[in-house]
Amino acid sequence: MVVFSHVKTMVAFVLAFLISVPSMVAYAANLYQDVDVTWGNGRGKILNNGQLLTLSLDSASGSGFQSKNQYLYGKIDMQIKLVPGNSAGTVTAYYLRSEGSSWDEIDFEFLGNLSGDPYIVHTNVYTQGKGNREQQFYLWFDPTADFHTYSFLWNPAHVVFYVDGRPIREFKNLEGAGVEYPKKQPMRLYSSLWNADDWATRGGLVKTDWSQAPFTASFRNLRVNGCVWSNGASSCKSGSSDKTWLSQQLDATNQKMLKWVQKNYMIYNYCTDIKRFPQGLPLECTVRTKSS
Repeated sequence: MVVFSHVKTMVAFVLAFLISVPSMVAYAANLYQDVDVTWGNGRGKILNNGQLLTLSLDSASGSGFQSKNQYLYGKIDMQIKLVPGNSAGTVTAYYLRSEGSSWDEIDFEFLGNLSGDPYIVHTNVYTQGKGNREQQFYLWFDPTADFHTYSFLWNPAHVVFYVDGRPIREFKNLEGAGVEYPKKQPMRLYSSLWNADDWATRGGLVKTDWSQAPFTASFRNLRVNGCVWSNGASSCKSGSSDKTWLSQQLDATNQKMLKWVQKNYMIYNYCTDIKRFPQGLPLECTVRTKSS
């Protein structure tokens, strides 16, 4: 029993170490080639010969950008440094979304907070315009002190949210059980910095302090391995590029990391919010419980 306890302690230590080490991913991207700043009247800027993008927010407006391409499945990584200091009321959004009234969407939203209080990472998955699948997390580092990598893996089997290469959330394809899955609508990558002080921080109790403006978030090193959607066809049908991500699953090590993050850093899970769903939890929550 002593030996078993020691092994468990060592496994926990190794997981904690792996999760704390920044992701070491090689990037080579020119943001001029990959994205367009689409709104903000000059508050969004591409700098350093396409190596850095900044979004700013003041009392008049926020700002945002979007990818030039649409994708139907992909693995997308981007390094982000969030708004420092008193960021209460602000939201930095980083997400995939399709067009139309019955859209699909895969969300990271970073909810600002008072100086010294942690950011909240808000995640959601929409299918056919229906969301209400929120999971929220604290981070195990200060996301304003340096750049960290935030990633989506979206393939036919599942959607996985990663932070520095460590999975924090998995949304499985459970179509066989009657749960809709985002698979038919190509999506574009978007990011924006905007004022949401009616809900973002402590349910809207803490408002944006405009004396701290402009608020600025920074982005770099966008890397996309994806099936580009153009003229009704997917580039992945050509069979030319590396598409290992298209069938990528979570191995045993990543499953342990996922459970570790969810045990220690998850602060809200819609799948356990019985009061919110008095008629019964969403189907995917029930299926996941039965299959676990």
